[in-house]
Amino acid sequence: MLVKTYGSAIFGVNAMLITVEVSVDPGVNFTMVGLPDSAVKESQQRIATALEQHGFHVPGKRIVVNLAPADVRKEGASYDLTIAIGLLGASGQMRADDLDKYVIMGELSLDGSLRPIKGALPIAIEARRQHYKGLIVPVDNAREAAIVNNLEVYGAENIGQVVQFLNGEGGLEPTVFDTRAEFASHLNQYEFGFADVKGQEGVKRALEIAAAGGHNVILIGPPGSGKSMLAKRLSSILPPLSLEESLETTQIHSVAGKLRREDSLIAVRPFRAPHHTVSDVALVGGGANPQPGEISLAHNGVLFLDELPEFRRQVLEVLRQPMEERRITVSRAKMSVDYPASFMLVAAMNPCPCGYYNHPSIECSCAPGAVRKYMNKVSGPLLDRIDIHIEVTPVPFKHLATLKSGESSEVIRERVIAARRIQEERFRGFPGIHCNAQMTSKLFHEYCVLNAECQERMKLAMEKLGLSARAYDRILKVSRTIADLAGSSNITVEHLGEAITYRSLDRDTWGR
Repeated sequence: MLVKTYGSAIFGVNAMLITVEVSVDPGVNFTMVGLPDSAVKESQQRIATALEQHGFHVPGKRIVVNLAPADVRKEGASYDLTIAIGLLGASGQMRADDLDKYVIMGELSLDGSLRPIKGALPIAIEARRQHYKGLIVPVDNAREAAIVNNLEVYGAENIGQVVQFLNGEGGLEPTVFDTRAEFASHLNQYEFGFADVKGQEGVKRALEIAAAGGHNVILIGPPGSGKSMLAKRLSSILPPLSLEESLETTQIHSVAGKLRREDSLIAVRPFRAPHHTVSDVALVGGGANPQPGEISLAHNGVLFLDELPEFRRQVLEVLRQPMEERRITVSRAKMSVDYPASFMLVAAMNPCPCGYYNHPSIECSCAPGAVRKYMNKVSGPLLDRIDIHIEVTPVPFKHLATLKSGESSEVIRERVIAARRIQEERFRGFPGIHCNAQMTSKLFHEYCVLNAECQERMKLAMEKLGLSARAYDRILKVSRTIADLAGSSNITVEHLGEAITYRSLDRDTWGR
């Protein structure tokens, strides 16, 4: 007897339908075809033991399992339940009438219980797109998959419950999930806020500008000056995620297996801080079985690289393409997958090997030329993609000792949201462009026009401060954001002057 069940495979952050055909005929043998990897092939032993625990058995006949389409590689243990249900249906141990109505996925333990799988959300999206009635997954994945409306999602604890349900004997109830209510309840739950920060008003202002325009930023300062502390709080002043962005972010984390059972929907902007020993594959994604990297896990959020010069140069250079295109393509011999990677880069570094170059009270002990050599670990093309350079100085004791709280993240965020609304209206007719940092050359020349006074100030800055030519565009983009925060339709000399102060690393005098 031939029976078909339906599962799904993950490619990039999307899913595709997989048909599992199981044939049970007279004879003796168990054959699995359709490009299964080792984990899929090993399902025979898991399935046999799990079925015995629930009163079923693998028939001693000729069994052929085909995973179609046959030219797509099938990976992982999440096909266990799909194959097991097909086997029971083909051998007459359960009804097979409704198997064409459901997508079924789950990894089996030896006792028949179901272990969670990766990618339940994109699998649910694909099941709805293919007009299936429902989706059956492990109970730990049910809330995640139930985000998708117009699809019945059933969470099962073991294979016995699935068989009982498909036999029409009940046993499973659809998981109900109010996506909008869940999204709204977690929208502003940030662990860190700017109210805790004492002093550092200049740095907080720079981070507000970065958040308002979506600009990448680098913080340079001695150890203990608060660089990491400030970076961790940037997410709290970014505009809230839209529901569409939340679903897109959740989908990436689902594919990577980073969602906990209680985190069915990511409602706050992600903050990722990989260690400087990270490999280039772990950062951008890929591997033998391609998975999203840190830059994709930071999609719609913040990627924080602490101790930037300590990262291997090869690792840093792979950031250049996704920073420009806001997505990364991972190519392998047999496949090519795209991962979204629209993130804000926040980098932090010491100004020199000893950490005390330009320190107000501690003398730098580095040898002549050591500061410049240290700075050269970060390539010019990468710095060219960072709009704001800000020096962070230690906080004086009088500021640390004060009991007065700083300005809250909520207040700062309101100003950021107001500036982003101006930019959204400005770029309404340009798909894929949402903030000033994403402006193309054409838009740059249209919206960053300088009057005669501003042009003179810019010329003077270039000559006196030794600013490089690559700083010109970045300064004007930041000036446009400062003007938006001020509610000004034009860039004034005050806006330009403030933006010029945020290009420390472009000065010829730095490190000499």
